[in-house]
Amino acid sequence: MFDRAALPRVAPFLVYLSFIFIADMLGRLGFAAQDLRWLYAVKIGAVLGMLLYWRRSYTELAWTGLGARAIAVAVVTGSVVFLLWINLNADWMVIGSADGFDPRNDGRIEWVLVVLRIAGAALVVPVMEELFWRSFLLRWIDAPDFLKFSPRLASVKAFVVSVTLFGFEHNLWLAGIVAGAAYTLLYMRSQSLWAPILAHGVTNGVLGLWIISGGHWTYW
Repeated sequence: MFDRAALPRVAPFLVYLSFIFIADMLGRLGFAAQDLRWLYAVKIGAVLGMLLYWRRSYTELAWTGLGARAIAVAVVTGSVVFLLWINLNADWMVIGSADGFDPRNDGRIEWVLVVLRIAGAALVVPVMEELFWRSFLLRWIDAPDFLKFSPRLASVKAFVVSVTLFGFEHNLWLAGIVAGAAYTLLYMRSQSLWAPILAHGVTNGVLGLWIISGGHWTYW
């Protein structure tokens, strides 16, 4: 059973996912894909608003300092995950097809869309997803009273289930599993949610810069 502590960690994630359905419905109603690009800003705004509303509930985000070594490990981990992400793309490693996010109009990049996309992916999404996948789900599988459960004690079952589900949330499912495993191990080792948040942010931020530099829009 979920307790009251689960809501602030689950609800932003569910709202984020709900925009997949919203975009699909708007597309069926005749809205052009180009117009729906601005829906990303609404999605990130909604998630950010929820995170700010419940900010006092996130006791695991109390800053205690990671230390130079932990920060370096997180940055390196995030960078390695990025390199794996853009290479684990064989046909059998992909579910369906990704429409991507193309910020161009008549071949010219709309930089406001780019900034919104990278900022959302690197600053908001990592906090929202790590609160759900690592802080909540990983621990909740082993202990309903998850806030009192040390991530270091997470079982193999909790690790495998949470990492696998995280992987299949993404079009590149194998890359997602690898990323989920890396972020989870960081959390279990450091016992600070800021370690996977930082690594996740580095992955998404560098990925965004790579996408823009080479026009790899399907990776968005």
